[in-house]
Amino acid sequence: HFDELNKLRVLDPEVAQQTAQLREECRAFLDKIVEFQKIVGSLIELVDQLAKAAESEKMKAIGARNLLKSIAKQREAQEQQLQALIADKKMQLERYRIEYETLCKIEADQNEFIDQFIFQK
Repeated sequence: HFDELNKLRVLDPEVAQQTAQLREECRAFLDKIVEFQKIVGSLIELVDQLAKAAESEKMKAIGARNLLKSIAKQREAQEQQLQALIADKKMQLERYRIEYETLCKIEADQNEFIDQFIFQK
């Protein structure tokens, strides 16, 4: 085939033009694909960052929950210790009350003895 400049061509000029047009469309498509890959890459990076942030917050929440559980257990143990101390003090109070009543009885007996001794003289 001869073109408009009378040069010898292997392809028909119309086919050559379609080939050039297809080449340009392919380049444009390739450019769009590259741009799409960049956008997807940045999106994946953003999603990864969000996933890491979510995982970090999740770990913080788990740590806070565990801390609350340990605080609750500590308070429960402290409450049990205080209950045991209260029971001990109640037993001690009861012993002191019995001892006081016994000493009052002894004092009354001794006062009675003293009174009887004084009246006998």
